[in-house]
Amino acid sequence: MARLLDYYKNQIIPAMMKKFGYKNKMQVPHIRKVVINMGVGSAISDIKILEAAAHDLALITGQKPLITRAKKAIANFKIRKGLPIGCKVTLRGKKMYEFIDRLVNVALPRIRDFRGVSPTAFDKRGNYAFGISEQTIFPEIKVDEISKIQGMDIIFEIKSKSSEESRELLRLMGMPFRQA
Repeated sequence: MARLLDYYKNQIIPAMMKKFGYKNKMQVPHIRKVVINMGVGSAISDIKILEAAAHDLALITGQKPLITRAKKAIANFKIRKGLPIGCKVTLRGKKMYEFIDRLVNVALPRIRDFRGVSPTAFDKRGNYAFGISEQTIFPEIKVDEISKIQGMDIIFEIKSKSSEESRELLRLMGMPFRQA
């Protein structure tokens, strides 16, 4: 069992039940999935950049990424419909908890001048999204083998009633939120 999943079941669920007054542990918010997305706009001119980004994303997540394609043509950006422009991975289950554990405890502290992630990036349903400017913060990536530094978006889809519950869940999981 993933370390964070075990911690969630034994520590976080009782703490959330006590704080929010849930009567059943099935009422406690939980993370459904984590989506990691890399938009590679420069792949229009060189497809090898997209392949390198997909390789890096596979190393980070432990799962083969899906190549995303343009849904419609945009003349100003020289994009045609169906052109590969990015890659994404959807994590669920044990791989998801292992990724969150590595993100919170290893990768985020490696960001230079890191003060925490935004505590206000929740939507109305309680989902959380933030961006990372470079993939080199993950220890799986060798800095000298990178052809281009690439950013990524990370989206947590959380089953909860409010953003306050979601924020508390992520805080208990160790997400370093910035002080207001």
